[in-house]
Amino acid sequence: MSERRRLVSADQFHPDPYTESRIAERTLNAAIVHVDISRSYEEYLELFDQFYSDDIEGSSETMKESLRGKERVRSILLSFLAPLHAMAEVGGVSISIRETPVVGDAIDETHSAWTLELVGVSGKLCTVNWRILRKWNESRVVLEHHYDYQQGGEPLPESDFRFDTPESAEGFQTPS
Repeated sequence: MSERRRLVSADQFHPDPYTESRIAERTLNAAIVHVDISRSYEEYLELFDQFYSDDIEGSSETMKESLRGKERVRSILLSFLAPLHAMAEVGGVSISIRETPVVGDAIDETHSAWTLELVGVSGKLCTVNWRILRKWNESRVVLEHHYDYQQGGEPLPESDFRFDTPESAEGFQTPS
């Protein structure tokens, strides 16, 4: 009869930073993809609050200088999300987002490719593609850089939005 001894590694209780950042990246990206922008943009802001460091640095290839601090980056995020929410909820535009992981070789950074699809009421399609580099400190994003922007299709014209104007209700008509 053989006696097996099982050793317990401290790594089982304290994952290495590489593993922790990869798990956080997958969790964050899956959550972003599953939020419904037509319902609300607040869920995205909750994810931002949960996963991003207070001293986050945000940048893109189109910015002259990066933004520092959670409130500054949050305001840029809100200026992107609020119009998308309005286009989906009020304008009838179908909006979806997809993410594809991109293999990298640095321990504390992750890369991903993103596609945002906007489909107007006529069926016209506009896509925006970009990539994201994130640097992590354990389970918090400390740097996020957006790059390699590409647009497919034309921007949606006003006719691709459903802005129903209700008929004046009886008793609420404006005087002539």
